[in-house]
Amino acid sequence: MTLFQPEPVEISTRMRPGDWTEESLQELVAKYQAELREMGASAEAVVTDISRNDDGSVSVIVSWNKSDIVETRPKEGL
Repeated sequence: MTLFQPEPVEISTRMRPGDWTEESLQELVAKYQAELREMGASAEAVVTDISRNDDGSVSVIVSWNKSDIVETRPKEGL
């Protein structure tokens, strides 16, 4: 069976100055990456973009860029 899945999955946020530390930022990124892997993304398919802005804020985008066609296998026993 194949599924057409052209849209990427993205988890993103922007944090204001003072609302984050380097440690909390790394924890958040790891959480977002884990969520995408739990959805089926391979580690290689997860793309992370962190933008530190001049005002001290930070933007985080973690995405799973899916291929157009995903091969699926029937579940055992069905």
